[in-house]
Amino acid sequence: MADPRFHRRAGPYSLGVIAERIGARLSDGANPDQAVADVAPLQSAGPDDLSFLDNVAYVEAFAASRAGVCIVAAGHAARAPAGMALLISERPYRAYALAAQAFYPKAPPEPGIAPSATVDPSATLGPGCRVEPGAVIGPRAVLGARNLIGPNAVLGAGAVLGDDCTIGACASLSHCLVGSRVLIYPGVRIGQDGFGFAPDPSGHVKVPQLGRVVIHDDVEIGANSTVDRGSGPDTVIGAGSFIDNLVQIGHNVVLGRGCVIVAQVGISGSTKLGDFVVLGGQAGIVGHVTIGAGAKLAAQSGVIRDVPAGQAYGGYPAMPIREWHRQTAILSKLSKKSR
Repeated sequence: MADPRFHRRAGPYSLGVIAERIGARLSDGANPDQAVADVAPLQSAGPDDLSFLDNVAYVEAFAASRAGVCIVAAGHAARAPAGMALLISERPYRAYALAAQAFYPKAPPEPGIAPSATVDPSATLGPGCRVEPGAVIGPRAVLGARNLIGPNAVLGAGAVLGDDCTIGACASLSHCLVGSRVLIYPGVRIGQDGFGFAPDPSGHVKVPQLGRVVIHDDVEIGANSTVDRGSGPDTVIGAGSFIDNLVQIGHNVVLGRGCVIVAQVGISGSTKLGDFVVLGGQAGIVGHVTIGAGAKLAAQSGVIRDVPAGQAYGGYPAMPIREWHRQTAILSKLSKKSR
């Protein structure tokens, strides 16, 4: 059960209502009128709770669970304990996410501007916005409806937000156009100068960074990540992309839709990622390369050339993942022989 000091619960809901919301079917004998009060892990769920099984490592926990309802794939339904109602789904984790959203919906912010906040008279705030203590909204900034601006966050001159965005504490945004339902976590930096200069023996010459950061709808950017603005072309974050904490995205980078970027990744300038690319933690990508749609990079990969669409790569320099595993195995054998 989530701590009520931090999370407000909705419901209860009937089993039939939940099944319809998450796109699952009821197991034989399940009562669609059964009340479900909350969501909980398999190990701690009780008779009024809903849980889920997605990872086969937890099949034994599922078989011993006291949960009243569980979301499960058809192939594991036979392991359910007696009396447990089942919601059958081929994507249990996704179905659970939808159920948890129903029980713990995001509440709109309580409208208002804190006395210690600073809002420039030329800024425009849509209905239902909340601006918390110490926040600064600069000249000509435009905010849509129901945005939450956290404590000490800064929106620079001309910054634009769509509707239902959350800007975390101490984040700073400038030179950016942000879509709707975007979640910016605390400490994020968006729109600062890209790392651009012309090398010269007599002293490097800074190149003005004249582009923007364009963030499409339904994006999340994790705590203390940075997104540089473009040097002329824009830096673009595609709709539905999820960016973890401590990620660096350089100027002119373009992310397609639904990309997943795990913690401590660094993406150098002018790199392009297709739709639904996944970058494992601490992967590093040189500038001016293209990562094709659906490609996956293993953690700590070093990418120095283009990666074809739909391929899995790993290692440094990054190569097809089977080749990388083969090389690792050969090096391990050679090392043992040399002892």
